[in-house]
Amino acid sequence: MKRLVLILAIVLMIASLMGCAQNKVAAPPEQPAAKPSETMQKPESVTEKELPSVKQDEMTSGPKELTTKVSDVLFAFDKYDLDDAAKTTIKGLSAIMGKSNAKVIVEGNCDERGTKEYNLALGDKRANAAKQYLISLGIPSARIDTISYGKEKPLCTESTEECWTKNRRDHFVLTEGGR
Repeated sequence: MKRLVLILAIVLMIASLMGCAQNKVAAPPEQPAAKPSETMQKPESVTEKELPSVKQDEMTSGPKELTTKVSDVLFAFDKYDLDDAAKTTIKGLSAIMGKSNAKVIVEGNCDERGTKEYNLALGDKRANAAKQYLISLGIPSARIDTISYGKEKPLCTESTEECWTKNRRDHFVLTEGGR
């Protein structure tokens, strides 16, 4: 009887340890460095004409980033709620996604203030706020991925309020739907 209890206790410990396994954080994908003049320009709004047609043979080779550009959504300091301008931008993204099989990666970003852990969590909340709004507009959640870069991918590196404002953002990367 003691042996059975001991075996049961060991099995429960192993099961609880496997249940507590932590998710590994993937390294951010490599992106080409932008020229300083490109980073300071405000991205253009999206139009249907800019969405390229996707050939079937291109889709089988894995997801590729589309050339369609969507404006970044900016946030107030220490906030992750969407204002009217952000909702308008996301509605435009929704319209494009509704007419194509594109997927989107929502990249949450923060300014340099705060700890790495805090900013990763805040970037995640910002990305998920945009994801939830896209879902409320009818885009299936399977077509929306989120990632938080925290303060690791700043657009501007000066320690000024103007620069920090540019870094508190969600960035949208459209990819082909065939993953």
